[in-house]
Order: sequence, then C-alpha cells, then structure tokens
Amino acid sequence: MSELEPITPTTAIKLYLNHREPEVAAKTLQNITLHLRHFNEWCEQEGIDNLNELTGRKLHEYRLWRQDGVARTTLSVNLSSLRVFLKWCETVDGVPDGLHETVILPSRRIEEESRDEMLDADHAEEMLSWLRKYNYASRTHALLELLWHTGVRKGTVRSFDVEDFHPRNKTIETKHRPETGTPLKNGRRGQRVIALSDHVVDVITDYIDVHRRSKVDDEGREPLFTTRYGRVSGTAIKRAVYRVTRPCNWGSCPHNREMDACEATVDADASKCPSTVSPHPVRRGSITHHLLNDVPDTAVSDRCDVSADVLDHHYDQRTEYEKAEARRRYIDNI
Repeated sequence: MSELEPITPTTAIKLYLNHREPEVAAKTLQNITLHLRHFNEWCEQEGIDNLNELTGRKLHEYRLWRQDGVARTTLSVNLSSLRVFLKWCETVDGVPDGLHETVILPSRRIEEESRDEMLDADHAEEMLSWLRKYNYASRTHALLELLWHTGVRKGTVRSFDVEDFHPRNKTIETKHRPETGTPLKNGRRGQRVIALSDHVVDVITDYIDVHRRSKVDDEGREPLFTTRYGRVSGTAIKRAVYRVTRPCNWGSCPHNREMDACEATVDADASKCPSTVSPHPVRRGSITHHLLNDVPDTAVSDRCDVSADVLDHHYDQRTEYEKAEARRRYIDNI
C-alpha cells in the first residue's frame, strides 16, 4: 500500500480538472467543475483541508448533506462525478485505495423510466398536421419538421447555419464548430450530411424565404434558426417543443381538464401538461419511428449520430415482437 501524500481539496480538484480538460468537451468540464464545487464547499464547511482524512463514513455524511433539496437524478450525477474524481485521487496517493467504492450511488430507477419517454408517431403526425395547416413555414414548424424527420439533437439543430442547408441536393450538413459557439456532442465524429425529404426541403426553404429573421450572430455566422437577438437558444427550442406537443393544440384534452382553468394552456407553463415532451423524447420517437419503418439500424445510427449500443439500449423503443417482425421481413427475402 502506498503512503498517502497530503493534498488540499482545492489543489486536488484543480489538478484533476487540468487532467480531464484535454479529453472532455467544454460543457462536460463545466459540469464536472460545478459538481466538485459542491464537494469543495462541504470540505471547507467541515474543516477538511487534507483529503487523506476522508473515510467512507465522511463521504456518507457528504451524501446526506448534498441530497437535501435536490432531485434523485441530480444527486446521482453529482456523486458519480465525485466517485470518478476520488478514483483519480487514488492514483496520485491523495486518498486511501478503494475509497471511491464507498460512494454509493442512489437508485436510478426513476431516471431509467424517464428514458423511455418519447413522442409517438401518431402524436407527431397530429402535431405536424396542425403546424402545416395553421403555422406553415413558421420557425416552430420548420424546427419540428427537422427534429422529427432527422432525429438530431437539440444542440445540433441549433448549430445549423443557412449555408449548411442545400435545397438542390436535398441535404443539410452538421458541422462541429466549437470555436464559434456551436460544438457537436460527439465532436468531429458527429459531422455528417443528412438527406431530407422533398416536403422538409420545401418547409425549410419557405421558412427562410418568408419567416426567418435575417440575423448574423456574434461570430459573423448566419444561423438557420433565429430570433430577434440572433441564433435561437437551446431554451427557446425546448419551449417551442413544449408548446406544440400539447394535445389541446389540435384536439380535446386527454386529461379531462377544463381548458379555462388549466395552467398548461399558458405558453410559459406548457411543460406542466402531462402529455407534452421536451426535444429529447422527440429524438427518441423519431429514431424508433425510423426503425419501425424498416430503416436499417446502421443507417439510423449514422443518420442520427448514435452508436449501435446506445441505439439499442436507450433509443430503440420497439417491442421484442416488433423487432422480430422487422427481422422476418429481411429473412423472407433471402
């Protein structure tokens, strides 16, 4: 067993962040920094100025302190970051070997259930039919057509510039541009050309010609989706999806609520509707819809920038029977 060397929480965290910086995205590093800031605050409060003093019991006390007033998912993510940090500390003789294993993560059952949430195809078609009739080629309409048709992430759709859209070729390009504020989740590996249907090309073209605000962002780029301030924000995209996925937009309320009394009818509170979803369930629903319509897994993986393993475990919402039927259609042709 190696002899421990004294190290303060602040110094250890600084060294660890420097170690992680070259290998993770800027946003990931920012999240890790925030998570460890809470741990550093607790250490200062408890008078812990040497990580050599940490024990499993003390880490349990930190967990009790951190869990006060936070969601289960938030706690789990925070403790997971702490666990990885402590495992690194073990390699530099900052804490006892195996200490990271004493950090017990809370059950993620609730989070796992939320991963199943998706926009189903019938819901999507009703929503898009309504947009095509009453809000044709608006920014929200073009956004939702593109999100559903391509299955891209919220950050990806935000990153598009006008020049990335090629109506003659019926394609749109994803580009990793972290230096000007629009990185892709998977970096350069996420760069690709996505084929578009004639209808989606028409909608985006009409949006650009009629409804797009002609704006240049702070980096001198022309965003595809704009507001009066410049490039559309992730929050604005999320709010737009919440608004238009409310079923009361195109029919009666499935929850038997009185519309005049329902708080979710106010656009700012649209997320309070039990049937509304955020952009990620739209992505999950789109991917599942592609698979149900016999688009090969490899094509969906490339189109939506998701690995085969992640596709199978976190996005493919088909039942085992539906998967078997899809395989049968290929086998019947042999």
